[in-house]
Amino acid sequence: MADNDEDIARKRLYWHSRRGMWELDLLLVPFLEARYDALSAEDQTRYRELIAEEDQDLFVWLMRREWPSDPELRRIVQMIVEHAENTDRDRRQAL
Repeated sequence: MADNDEDIARKRLYWHSRRGMWELDLLLVPFLEARYDALSAEDQTRYRELIAEEDQDLFVWLMRREWPSDPELRRIVQMIVEHAENTDRDRRQAL
């Protein structure tokens, strides 16, 4: 039963990470798939708090136009941005 609850929670997290805004989906979903499980429990909580924010705020933060005022959310945003940059750099180097 616990596995089923974890599967359901993971699916909900995935769908909440899909924002319907292409730019956000390209950052949030790959981060969730590649890094979320390795985050500390506190960082996982911060990620869930982050994706509860409004799309407009997420867009501004993830496009690095502004940073969240909350330092914990700022840290998660920076992790997501760095993950995307590293993934993009790795892709270019592979070409």
